[in-house]
Order: sequence, then structure tokens, then C-alpha cells
Amino acid sequence: MPINPLKINVLPDPLPIRKLIGPSFIILGLGLGSGELILWPYLSANYGMGIIWGALLGITFQFFMNMEIERYALAHGESIFVGFARKLRFLPLWFIISTFVPWIWPGIIASSAKLLGSLLGIAETKYLAIGLLLLIGTILTLGPVLYKTVETLQKTLISIGVPSIFILAIILADKADWQALFKGAVGIGEGFMFLPAGISISSFLAALAYAGAGGNLNLAQSIYVREKGYGMGKYTGRITSLLTGKKEDINLYGSTFETTPENVGKFKIWWKNINIEHFILFWATGTVTILLLALLAYSTTHGMTGIAEGLNFVLLEGKVIGQTLFPAVGAFFILVAGLTLFGTQLTVFDATSRILSENLLLASNGKLKEQKIPAVYYTVLWAQIFSGIAIFLFGLTEPLQLLTTAAILNAFAMFIHTGLTLWTNMTLLDKALRPSIFRFSAMIAAFLFYGGFSLFVLIDKLF
Repeated sequence: MPINPLKINVLPDPLPIRKLIGPSFIILGLGLGSGELILWPYLSANYGMGIIWGALLGITFQFFMNMEIERYALAHGESIFVGFARKLRFLPLWFIISTFVPWIWPGIIASSAKLLGSLLGIAETKYLAIGLLLLIGTILTLGPVLYKTVETLQKTLISIGVPSIFILAIILADKADWQALFKGAVGIGEGFMFLPAGISISSFLAALAYAGAGGNLNLAQSIYVREKGYGMGKYTGRITSLLTGKKEDINLYGSTFETTPENVGKFKIWWKNINIEHFILFWATGTVTILLLALLAYSTTHGMTGIAEGLNFVLLEGKVIGQTLFPAVGAFFILVAGLTLFGTQLTVFDATSRILSENLLLASNGKLKEQKIPAVYYTVLWAQIFSGIAIFLFGLTEPLQLLTTAAILNAFAMFIHTGLTLWTNMTLLDKALRPSIFRFSAMIAAFLFYGGFSLFVLIDKLF
């Protein structure tokens, strides 16, 4: 069954930047609970600040990737997945597999449970993690308008977490720690340049993949842009709760506009505004957060024994913060970290369920209709939750191991979708709307970088 051709519609007038704030909060929240809070601080605590250049490179690559993903949705009013399917009809199957398999590993919620369990005096947190998974499913199922539920949660967590981290880093880091941070930003470490001896390349690749959202989650940005009503996304509906929401018409296939000089001018204003929004909220806020969390881990735990074991470095951070300031401040840090991880896992489930829903419809060749998206969404949501519970019950509960496994798989997925996004934008968009030479070069660099690192890890594991 052929995919519906794009209709011609009116390009809406650009919105001011203050009304565009939203989707970047979600994708920032996707990264906060994995790379920012766990993987980069873990590497910094164990190997020093000389590796933090990788975080800057990773989040910069993701800024350009995210904007190209947004470009397609802005111009065509449909997700990038529909664009991929317009190019190759088998691609929805790839995105079903490459989304479900990497994100089925519940490392983020396992980390949340371990941190929250430490405050509650619970040593074995497997069942707490299962309870949190069920709570996430309940929140997403009962939220009337799904996008608003997720956006509100992330705005709340980020508005509390980021300022708290900033204040703690300012108080606890000394002059030598700040100097180590600035040197590390250009790859100068303690006795090494760029990568220290003994570092796991797999762990470094995992952290690179999670310097931001990671894996196919970046592609969900096109769905959030559409649901927020940016550009041509104004003409599509939103996913609402089957139980508490008001049903909305959902259009999987988008529309475009005639590329008259007036419309191209309007599009350029849209493009400028969403770039500013994403640069401030995703790149700038994300960069500051990664650097300060790594600095906080380095200044409080670097050189201590036991920090190479799982999430011990985070618990030690809380302990040192409590001893240096007040015990309640250390407990507050652990609480904020645990809740941030919970929010990240919730947002991950929302993003993956959206991705899986759209691609299942695209792969069904018309057997599933667009108005079935909410039902499909909640089916795959709970399928993922019960899969995560099964993994816990089978005894795979170590948070860092689960996170690293997922991140390595996601780095390879990023290599694939970066190339596909660039190809799609260069062939399906009108010439006046395509990426510039600079943006094209940035995407090629990201494609080669993630591909090269993925190949290196594969060879390292096999031989």
C-alpha cells in the first residue's frame, strides 16, 4: 500500500521563541538521567576530568542531529519516520527492532531505585524498581494529553535539579578542580591526552551516545515538534489518554507548502527561532549540566576506593556532600538524582512507545489505521514495562551494566539514523529548505564518528 502523498497547505506564521519552549525540555530530560547523571560523572570520578571533551563533542553532534530531525517535521508536518518510509519501505521494521532491543534494558530505573532505596534503607531494590516501572505506566496511562504530562514533569525536575547541581558545584569544587575541568574540555588529563590508559572504550562510547538523548530517541524530537504544532505540524493531532483524554484526530501523514519567496522567508524565521530554543535549552543547559555533574563527582570522589563499582560513586558523592555541608544536603542530592532518573525513564518509555507506534503503523501496510495510534501506544508501553520487569526477575539488576549495554547498542543506532536523516533531508525537502554546507558537514562528521567508534567496539569485542 503506497504512503499518502504530501498535500499542499498554508505555512503558519512563526511563533515567538517564548511559545516554542517545550520539546527541548523533553530531550534534555532524556539525557539527564543517563549520560549526564551517571556515565560521564562515573568516568570523571574514575579517570579524572581529561575525558570530558567527549561529552562536549557528543552533545554538539546531537544538537546538529536534533535540528536536522526537527527540520523535516517543521517542513512536512510529519515525523522523520514517515520520511524514512517514503524512501525505503522496510525501514519501519529496522526502527522497531533498533528501538525495542536497546531500550528494553531497564538500567535507568534500576539506578533510580538504588538511589531512592538508599534513602529508604532498602538494600535489595529489585522490587522497588518494579514498583517504579508500574508507577510510570500508570502516570502515562492516566495523563489526559500525553505530551503535556511529559513536558510538565521534565520542566519541574529540570527547574529543581539543574540549579541545585550548579550551587553544589560552586560550593564544593576548588580552584584545582575547575582548572582540571577547563583542561579536560580540550583533552588534557592527568598524565594523558584525550583517553587515559585502561579506560574501557565500550564505556566511553556508551557515554558519548548518552551525551544528550541517545539512540533512536533523538528521532522522537520530530514527533514532539509535530505534537507541539511547530510549522506544518499545526495540522496533526495529539495522543490522548484512552481513559481520561478527549479524543483527537491524528494525521500520520503530513503536508507541505509552496516554496514561494514569502513562505521561504517564513520558514527561515521558524528555523531561526527553533534553533535558538534548542541551543539554549538543549545544548547550553545540557552542556553546563554535564560539566557540573562531572566536576561534582570529580571533586567529591576522585581517588577514593570503591568508586569503580556500579553506582557507588553517586552514593559516595551524597555522603561527602553531607559531611562537607549538612547531612540533609547530601540526602537531598541523592533524592534529586533518584527522581531525575525516574523522570528520565518515564520520558524514555513515552518516546520509545511513540516511535514503536508510528513504525508499527507504517509497517502494517494499512492494516492499522491512524486513529489506532493511542491504542497501539499503550499496548507497546505496557509491553516494554512488563519486559523490564521480566529482566529484573531473571536477575539482571546491575544498573551500570544495564546502562552500558543499552548505550553501546544505541550508539550504533545513532550511526544509522544520522546518515538516513541527512539523506532524507537532502532528497525529500525542497532545495530552498535543505541543510547548508555547514550543517551537512556536521552531520557527515557525526555519521563517521559514531560509525567508526561502533566498528572499533565491535572489533574489540570479537577479537
